[in-house]
Amino acid sequence: MTSFLKELANEMSVTAVAEVPGAAPAPAKMAVEHLNLFYGDFQGLRDVNLTFPENQVTALIGPSGCGKSTLLKTLNRMNDLVEGCRVEGSVLLDGADAYRTLDATDLRRRVGMVFQQPNPFPMSIYDNVAFGPRSHGVRAKADLDVIVEESLRAAAIWDELKDRLKKNALGLSGGQQQRLCIARALAVQPEVLLLDESTSALDPISTAKIEELIGQLKERYTVIMVTHNMLQALRISDKTAFFLLGEVVEAGDTDTIFSAPIDPRTADYVAGRFG
Repeated sequence: MTSFLKELANEMSVTAVAEVPGAAPAPAKMAVEHLNLFYGDFQGLRDVNLTFPENQVTALIGPSGCGKSTLLKTLNRMNDLVEGCRVEGSVLLDGADAYRTLDATDLRRRVGMVFQQPNPFPMSIYDNVAFGPRSHGVRAKADLDVIVEESLRAAAIWDELKDRLKKNALGLSGGQQQRLCIARALAVQPEVLLLDESTSALDPISTAKIEELIGQLKERYTVIMVTHNMLQALRISDKTAFFLLGEVVEAGDTDTIFSAPIDPRTADYVAGRFG
C-alpha cells in the first residue's frame, strides 16, 4: 500500500460516520440537470447531473481544467459575465430554475461565493462586511452593527477583529482575509455557500481553521466546495463528485467514493495515480 493510501485509510478511520439504516436522504437544496456549458465552440461541461443536499458539504474533485470551478460559477450565474458563454439544461435552487425564473442579483445573494485568493476590498474590516447589506438597502447603523458582528462571529473571527473594525482589511493575514471574505458572503444571509479552492493559498494553521469553520457552517448553510486536496475532501465533505474532462465520472457519499469507487478512473485518481 502506498504512503498516500495509508494516510487516506487513517483519515477514513477517524472521519467516517456510520449511516443510519433506512435514514431518508437530505433534501436537495440545489441541483443541475443535463447541464451543458459552452465557451464559444468549446464545451466546458457535458451533461452534468448532480444534486446538492441541504445542510451538507459537497466536494468537487478532479484534475485542473476538468470543469469543477466552471460548474461552481454556473451555480450562481457568474459565468453570465463571460463573453460567449452559453448554458443548456437546468440549474435549480429549491426547485426554481436559476436561469429562467430567478433574478440573477437575487440568486447571487442566495448563493454566495468565496474565491481561491482572498479578495478583501481596500476599505475597513467593518465596511467590507457591511458592503453587501448596504447594497441591498440596509442603512441604519444599528442594523449594520448587528449584521457585522453576527457575520464575523459566524466566520469565527469576531474575537480576533472586534477591536480593529476600522482598520484596513488589507492589513490582515491571508487566513484572516479569507475568513473575512466568508463573513462578507454571509452578511447578505445566503442559503448556499460556494467555496472555490478557498484554502489553497493558505498556510496549514489557517487551512485547519477554515476547515473547522466549514464544519460549523453546514449547520446553517449548504456548502459546495472545489478542492484539489483529496484529504481535505475526505475530512470535511459529506458528498463528493469526481470530474474529468467536463463530465461527472462518479458521485456519492464521500467515504464510498474514497474507499469503494465504482469507476476505475475514480480509483486511480483518489489513489494519486494521476491528476
